[in-house]
Amino acid sequence: MARPTLSVIVIVRNEAALIAQCLDSVTWADEIVVVDSGSTDGTPEICRRYTDKVFVTPDWPGFGPQKNRALDLATSDWVLALDADETISIPLATEIAATIALTPHDVYAVKRLSSFLGRPIRHGDWWPDEVPRLFRRGCARFSDDPVHERLVFEGRPARLRALMMHDSIRSLDQMCAKMNHYTSAGAERLARAGKRGGLGKAIRHGLWAFLRAYFFKRGFLDGREGFILAVSAAESAYYRYLKRLYLP
Repeated sequence: MARPTLSVIVIVRNEAALIAQCLDSVTWADEIVVVDSGSTDGTPEICRRYTDKVFVTPDWPGFGPQKNRALDLATSDWVLALDADETISIPLATEIAATIALTPHDVYAVKRLSSFLGRPIRHGDWWPDEVPRLFRRGCARFSDDPVHERLVFEGRPARLRALMMHDSIRSLDQMCAKMNHYTSAGAERLARAGKRGGLGKAIRHGLWAFLRAYFFKRGFLDGREGFILAVSAAESAYYRYLKRLYLP
């Protein structure tokens, strides 16, 4: 029986600072597929050092549809979906290779350890963080959500034990920019779902988000970064419902 093959898919835009370490961690894969949505910082050129399957799209349909474009270009038996700020540890690479060689499961969730301003976060809303990323091709696709897309499949995923590293947020400016983008998208999702915004709702959701992240999920054990993240979670919830208030 032939050895099962693995495709790694990544979507990128202006990821020159991180994409090399991401792709360097998966050079052992049979195929790397990169879909770029118009980078201006040399990202495609960096990617071509690792693979000849670099595709540039003229538009940006959102995270879910763009990841499905990359998925449709993959040709291996198995697919590992990565973001540009993620890397596969050596233990995880070994575990993935052993898993796809002989497994009864179609989808696997990976444990992700994220860092914030250089600090690995092991409490609060960021931990534990298990994300379905490894799957048999044809058994899963991404949702069409423009942000916070999810992998859609039947049943429950099995779990891998080794860690994937996630260099999530490297500066406060990046954090604020992400928050603004995601709260706007979140407000639009609330509107599509028929949910209303309001100042009272914004305050209640914001307060609960802080208490959950900092106290109930023990974010305080991550030091000042844990406090900053809890405040960020509160602001995200607050502005999501406040922005919804001013949408038609």
